Amino acid sequence: MGRARKVGAFVLAVITLPLAGCADSGGAPHPARAASVTGSEDIGAEPVGRLRDGGTLTLSNPLWPTQLNFLQVDGSTVAASQLVSLVEPSLFLRDARGTPEPDPDYLVSAEVTRTSPQTVVYRFNPRARWSDGKPIGVRDFVAQWRALGRGDDRYHVADTAGYDRIASVGAGASAHEVKVVFRTPYADWRRLFTPLYPASAIDTPEKFNKGWVDRVPVTAGPFTVGSLDRTSETAVVRRDSHWWGREPRLSKVIVRTLTPDAALQAYRNGEIDSVNAANAEDYARLRDAKNSEIRTGSSWDEVHIALNGAHGPLADLAVRQAVQHAVNRKALAAVAGKGLPVTVPLLGNHIFMTNQPGYVDHSKPWGDYDPDAARRLLDKAGWTAHGSAGARTRNGARLRLRFVVSSGTNQLGLDLAQLLQQMLGQVGIAVDIAKVPADDYFSKYLGRGDFDLAMFRFEGLTHPSDVVAIYRKTHGDETYLNYGRVCDTTVDHLLSEASGTLDRKRATALYNEADAEIWRIGHDIELYQRPQVLAVRAGLANYGVPGLGDIDWTKVGWKK
Repeated sequence: MGRARKVGAFVLAVITLPLAGCADSGGAPHPARAASVTGSEDIGAEPVGRLRDGGTLTLSNPLWPTQLNFLQVDGSTVAASQLVSLVEPSLFLRDARGTPEPDPDYLVSAEVTRTSPQTVVYRFNPRARWSDGKPIGVRDFVAQWRALGRGDDRYHVADTAGYDRIASVGAGASAHEVKVVFRTPYADWRRLFTPLYPASAIDTPEKFNKGWVDRVPVTAGPFTVGSLDRTSETAVVRRDSHWWGREPRLSKVIVRTLTPDAALQAYRNGEIDSVNAANAEDYARLRDAKNSEIRTGSSWDEVHIALNGAHGPLADLAVRQAVQHAVNRKALAAVAGKGLPVTVPLLGNHIFMTNQPGYVDHSKPWGDYDPDAARRLLDKAGWTAHGSAGARTRNGARLRLRFVVSSGTNQLGLDLAQLLQQMLGQVGIAVDIAKVPADDYFSKYLGRGDFDLAMFRFEGLTHPSDVVAIYRKTHGDETYLNYGRVCDTTVDHLLSEASGTLDRKRATALYNEADAEIWRIGHDIELYQRPQVLAVRAGLANYGVPGLGDIDWTKVGWKK
């Protein structure tokens, strides 16, 4: 699909609780469609020649991206991804089927030139430069590898997968070539160095961790940062006059931080050009709106409940498994899908989506709704029931869990949290719902392990090894994206072996073995594959739901 600019498609992306809910939509519902097949997209595709030159696109995001280094643990959010994708290099871009190809504006080619040891040579477009005038090349590769792949704990990284397999990074045969030699094979090597950051702004721990807080010091994309207004929480990017590639159709993109309810109202007022419609109430208000279209589809997008196994009652495997059995996943998925034009499939795999090759459901028996099994597990773990009198107790302590919810979650999202609260209460587990500031949700709560339960999403992880940072073993304060710190050596071994297996069939089998173990150890409760339902302003082309691929920002624009 040409240039894709959604960084979250290549690197882990996390956002808050999806806007799914249970309100009655009213009126005659549109018939629901099943999950889109792999490779389908709904973006209002139009040839670039039919689009106006110029114009502004205004979007919203529920979270202000304070940390704009997407490689840093606090920056691995969709909010940061949205902005970074417009202004920083994505070397490999996915089409609607999730297949990555080199971006010709950055790479002339990228290929494996040896298999033992695995060696990849990247040939850069000689015109590719950073906004400070430095050419894009080997210095940037070296700095990113040293930050992510050398085990230096001073760099607070989100994900080391693949980088930790590299033996060396150096210059190639010409000034515009980079040679990467792997210590052990890595099948998903195309996911590395995307996004690519400039050496000048990440080559020390201080720059890596703090140099991108509320600022973007260097860029190299079709757009450049015009302003980042922390007070109004509004970001503006404009065409970069020094951009050497294909000129984008839009002259400006504005991203406003709005709560979900405020975003819907802003869309209805004509203040923004796209809004989420993936819950019944909002879809009912938007499906017949004037000057508007609904675009739907399925991408790599999952919703789960994270369980914190680092402390408290959930440190006990039996309690985590009891929580798994106490949650009625089908009921939550049904709530999420009520009144929508697409079905919401229950998800039985942590690595592959239901419409993705390799998907196998491993949820049984751990994901089965079985309150009696939950009660037996809690009895065995020593938590004494008191009839219907409330929470169980052990050694005088109540079985009580803290469910941390972002303030960016709308009321329908809170309804899901309250349903979960009721389900756990039925087996003697008390749940306190704690709403925290949206801007602090990841950095101060999930990242620091300050929760027992949390519900959020990972999206865009079509490379199987993208998930390694979610399930790998943690080391001290370095948790990667394993916020609940639930892990074991079996999962580590299987994921490591799978990501280094070049035979795709064998690798898929290993990933599925790891998934079965992830279910057994109670890492989380996988719920459902979130459908994409967007309301988009009529006349907006090449924007919407790109299947397993990405939005091509140089092609997004307004029809003439």
